[in-house]
Amino acid sequence: MVSTHQLLAFSAMALAIIVIPGPTVLFVVGRALAHGRRTALTSVIGNEIGALLLTLAVAFGVGSIVERSVVVFTALKLAGAVYLLYLGVQAFRHRRSLQEAIGETGSEAGSRGRDLWQGFVVGVTNPKTTVFFAAVLPQFVVRENGHVALQMMVFGLIFTFIALLCDSVWGLAAGTARAWFARSPRRLAAIGGTGGLMMIGLGVTVAATGRKD
Repeated sequence: MVSTHQLLAFSAMALAIIVIPGPTVLFVVGRALAHGRRTALTSVIGNEIGALLLTLAVAFGVGSIVERSVVVFTALKLAGAVYLLYLGVQAFRHRRSLQEAIGETGSEAGSRGRDLWQGFVVGVTNPKTTVFFAAVLPQFVVRENGHVALQMMVFGLIFTFIALLCDSVWGLAAGTARAWFARSPRRLAAIGGTGGLMMIGLGVTVAATGRKD
């Protein structure tokens, strides 16, 4: 149903979009700096549950429309590319906003349920993930193989697994090295600026990528 080539190509693209610091990374880093690793990791789990919900929405909703319409596909692709460019420019312009995470100092960690819910809300409303699922994910689906929705679910699970690993690393690193981040907020600004440029490049790539029928 899904070839090894499809899996490797999608995994590479998913990794590229996941490692770019965005709303999820800012949220996880902020929670880790404020409350520690446990809260951050709980938030990551909630975030990935939100991403799975987006996968279902695309697989059984947008996916069926995109499958039948080249016009819709092109419109989604261009809209996604433009939005990725916008996010990249905004990330670069406001790269120093990552420093705000350091100022989020709480004395006690919240309940696990609340941490999970907050992570879920960030995950399901993350525009970067939404654009990726709606505009990029369908490009890796081979319609001739059938089971389009199932193919999308497989890709969504792969994306979620990679995101779980990467976001957990951010949470663990930030939670372990709070003092290191706090002493040098310029490092966060540099991460934000680099991420913005990477996202701009990804937007250009998405816009230039054609559809394989």
